[in-house]
Amino acid sequence: MKATAVAHPIQGLIKYHGLADPVLRLPFHDSISVCTAPLTSRTTVEFGGVERDTATIDGRDVNARDMERIRAVVDVIRGRASLFQPFRMSSVNDFPSNIGLGASASGFAALATAAAHAAGLRLAPEEISRFARRGAGSASRSVTGGFSKWKMGLTDEDSYAVQLAGVDLQMAMIVALVPAFKQTDDAHREALTSPFFHARVAEMPRLIAEMELAIRKRDLGGICALAERDTLMLHGITMTGTGEMVLWQPDTLRVILAVRRMREAGVPAFFSIDTGATVYVNTFPDRADDVRKAIEELGIRTIPCDVGGPARVTDDHVF
Repeated sequence: MKATAVAHPIQGLIKYHGLADPVLRLPFHDSISVCTAPLTSRTTVEFGGVERDTATIDGRDVNARDMERIRAVVDVIRGRASLFQPFRMSSVNDFPSNIGLGASASGFAALATAAAHAAGLRLAPEEISRFARRGAGSASRSVTGGFSKWKMGLTDEDSYAVQLAGVDLQMAMIVALVPAFKQTDDAHREALTSPFFHARVAEMPRLIAEMELAIRKRDLGGICALAERDTLMLHGITMTGTGEMVLWQPDTLRVILAVRRMREAGVPAFFSIDTGATVYVNTFPDRADDVRKAIEELGIRTIPCDVGGPARVTDDHVF
């Protein structure tokens, strides 16, 4: 009745924005991401032995909203396994959270994987991704790992993730850390109020098809360029909703401009930004050191990452 799982956060390549069903967390279109190793969330879940559901993240008790999202995942697993015991959950991240690094993706992917195993369920990653999706949409792709596609679906049953390529397709990702508090759920609600939202949704089938083709052909330049293009489209929507959410910081723009200077100098560097201010600088593995040096010369802290695999069970329990 106890299990622990580890999952990697994700970088959105073709990102999703807005929810057609906020309860089941069904999106308006498909999306594609890549897991970022060595960053991890490690989560232990145990059923029974406590009087009520309890949860901590990085040693702190979760708030009411976070517990609601955690239960959205665990309750469906308890129902599937015909379990009625309360649970204890503890999760730790080995990277900064709430700055645009996909902590909710890895956290809920690890939660769904650990809870399913603790409940005695032995399910395929695609099935576990459906559970994880109820906590955070991107968590579905964190479950399947590597380069993964989240199929939007129209119901709970057909909205899940599949892996397009594994860790054998390597891409270097230099994370330029730009701290700035944000609430992704607020951005999802605001998205629909942008006059450009439906234009982006109309572009999605083409962008998804181009990204899938680039991944299948192992075209790193194409993957990186498409992710940069999608970033500009996504943040154009975020900035033009009714709340006019400008999530970028001055350092975000400094990194963007530095990336463009690198490209002009012949270095294959491309920026990608999820909902936040932190920047992923994507490049070829053999140019990672050059890119990292250029970003750190700006006085910005970096984390070098490569492609991470799917969520997995471990014996290294949090408690």
